[in-house]
Amino acid sequence: MMNRYILGLVGGLAVLALREARGQQSASVPAGPLVAGVHGLGSFIIPHTPSIRHLAVSHPTGIELNVQRQTNGSAPWHAWYRYPKIGLALTYYDYHNPTLGRSYAAGFYLNKSFWRSQRTELNFRIGTGVGYFPKRFDQETNHKNNIISSRLNATIQARLEYDIALTEHFGLLLGLGLNHYSNGATTKPNFGINLPTVLVGVNYHQQRPLRPLSQPPEPMPEDVGRNFLNISTSAGWKQWSQSDNQSYLVNSITLAAGRRINRKSNLVVGFEGFYDRSLNAQQRDSARTTDRLTDVKKAGAYVGHELLFGRVAFVSHLGFYVYNPYKSNKFYYERLGLKYHFTPRIFGGVDLKVHRGAADVVEWRLGMRL
Repeated sequence: MMNRYILGLVGGLAVLALREARGQQSASVPAGPLVAGVHGLGSFIIPHTPSIRHLAVSHPTGIELNVQRQTNGSAPWHAWYRYPKIGLALTYYDYHNPTLGRSYAAGFYLNKSFWRSQRTELNFRIGTGVGYFPKRFDQETNHKNNIISSRLNATIQARLEYDIALTEHFGLLLGLGLNHYSNGATTKPNFGINLPTVLVGVNYHQQRPLRPLSQPPEPMPEDVGRNFLNISTSAGWKQWSQSDNQSYLVNSITLAAGRRINRKSNLVVGFEGFYDRSLNAQQRDSARTTDRLTDVKKAGAYVGHELLFGRVAFVSHLGFYVYNPYKSNKFYYERLGLKYHFTPRIFGGVDLKVHRGAADVVEWRLGMRL
């Protein structure tokens, strides 16, 4: 049930993001050209904690298939970001280790050119999606796999790519990247996998070089320089230890104020409260008496940034706890996420809340602009 829920929400956000990337096109406005690629991957596992050194001994290899839509100016933000590509990728890894097995991932991404000529492109790509691991931690049959404890995991990918034309339509692609897989502490153990990757492949370009649509300059968006208020709530589930198989509900409520400062950015500040029920279980398990347990509710204040792509925004927050009687974590937290405005007032999102580089919970968010 939970796996289908996660797949549905991530898939839905992917479809909405890709739809936004194409812009509000009429029948007379052509879609941007396509780019399709196949790439070979060579990686190693970073032993980011001593607990996983026994698994960071192999050199995973893989293959990726992807298709990208080149933005062409049919939406105003295409030109603001110098016509990025929006893509879908299927990624396969063989970890050459019977404890880890293989993984399969599907994700969507933004691919932005820093430099582009008639024959070459230098791009930076960042994306997210869902990864599937047939082999996971099992106390009886696979207890050494303390990296992955659930079959479904979130994936985050960052990559630098260099594409040079071989013919009119085909290009050689060379790249360096980092792939990360984690379930966001939904189940334990969850140290996650970090895979620095070298890649080489071939891209097919439907059109090269890029020829954007001839569109008149867009006026500044009406809400630039204006303030706004958001209220939202989130829900997530997490397991506090590998010895306790129960998933506990984590809630939050957030009130935020923001200002759109230019075409691309919102700045926000907010106050929020958290109720993490897994901390009650953790406290009961470790306390000598359960007569007077410490309050596990928390309150925090944060500052943040939203990078805007039409209705889609990439969200980053840095927060500090102002009420934290049960010291289960550091005094600060980070959040990375994806936000989508279904209407001018209603938005949804998926966030990863982090404590000092360690995933705390995946938050599924619904909110309203007041």
